[in-house]
Amino acid sequence: MERPIRVLVAKPGLDGHDRGAKVVARALRDAGMEVIYTGLRQTPEQITESAIQEDVDCVAISILSGAHNHLFPKIVKLLREKDAGDILVIGGGVIPEDDIPGLIEAGVAAIFTPGTPTGITIDFIKENISRK
Repeated sequence: MERPIRVLVAKPGLDGHDRGAKVVARALRDAGMEVIYTGLRQTPEQITESAIQEDVDCVAISILSGAHNHLFPKIVKLLREKDAGDILVIGGGVIPEDDIPGLIEAGVAAIFTPGTPTGITIDFIKENISRK
């Protein structure tokens, strides 16, 4: 039997609001995924290490603080440097539409802005993870 998809839900930086991350984490869990939630105020290094240690298929980053252009690419870069570039990285939160193309170019697979139905995020993860 194939193991469930494992997703690390991460809150990087000084952002102290995690309601959206918790809603997404619960929806992923209810869809049959194993979810690891890092809690608030994680560094990119902590998120990367947690993703590797937990052997996740996907890292879902949630941010509201406006630091997405720095933090998201840094996490992607650190995962690649640690030979974990096969982990799907997605992002969500309050992210201006104009910033999304740069994040995609930096290696974030998708960005989900407020109001995106959780089913769309679930379907994207199911369709895009590379199983080991």
